[in-house]
Amino acid sequence: MDVADQPDAPLRWTSKSVRHLAAELQAMGHEVSYRLVKDLLHAAGYSLQANRKTREGPQHPDRDAQFAYVSAQVQQFQRQHRPAISVDTKKKELVGDFKNGGREWQGKGQPVPVRVHDFLIPEQGKAIPYGVYDLTRNEGWVSVGIDHDTASFAVHAIRRWWQLMGRTAYPDTTALLITADAGGSNGPRVRLWKWELQQFANRTGLRITVCHFPPGTSKWNKIEHRLFSHIAMNWRGKPLVDLVTIVSLIGETRTDAGLRVRSELDRRHYPMGVGITDAQMAQVHLTPHDFHGDWNYTIRPRRSRA
Repeated sequence: MDVADQPDAPLRWTSKSVRHLAAELQAMGHEVSYRLVKDLLHAAGYSLQANRKTREGPQHPDRDAQFAYVSAQVQQFQRQHRPAISVDTKKKELVGDFKNGGREWQGKGQPVPVRVHDFLIPEQGKAIPYGVYDLTRNEGWVSVGIDHDTASFAVHAIRRWWQLMGRTAYPDTTALLITADAGGSNGPRVRLWKWELQQFANRTGLRITVCHFPPGTSKWNKIEHRLFSHIAMNWRGKPLVDLVTIVSLIGETRTDAGLRVRSELDRRHYPMGVGITDAQMAQVHLTPHDFHGDWNYTIRPRRSRA
């Protein structure tokens, strides 16, 4: 028999279907049908079940303390009427007439026809949505890229949010708080991320504080369930046939709690593998915080051109 887990363990289970189990038992001389095998399994407390993601792996010893630190930083910025944002890259989406999960109202018996297979259409490519969520104002910005998810792309999205939304909402601020995951284009070990933030600080005169969530805790990033989840619900069942459709559906996302979203297509190119030298890193005016300076740091502008 095909068994899962540890073959020498006292508790064993099979990966065969009830039909195959019935065939195995019949070969051993038992008169059983697959229906009887199914009934016996149910009677013994078994059922067909999918995997469930519950094991997060070992937790970092400072995980809870970092959560508390991030929360305290956000509350401090909010009390001072300074912007605090959550950022991340949403799942990349194939562009074209592909099946999109969920259902929407259509004429009876008139579902929207889509492709059977989800193979990339080279001339249409993928959409890369990078989001910025204002934790105080319940507002979102999404830049939809078409090239690569790099730190340059991420910071450009933050820059566009600042130019078109943030600067108007916080005209007197001199500081910005960014909460982000510990991986991807905005990870704490990504030199290009810090270099680009320095350029952003230099152009705006903003003092930029960054707090990263501990590794393996991206699901706790506020943008995931306050912005991205609502975008996914808004376009469920709708094929993302082109980039204009994607930008429009993102921009039309609304909630009863007052969420408002703006979106823009970013056609710029962001090459992979851009290296930042030690000499360039020496120009990054970065001050680590006393608590976990690898996760929490502030970048100050070297010149102001607000």
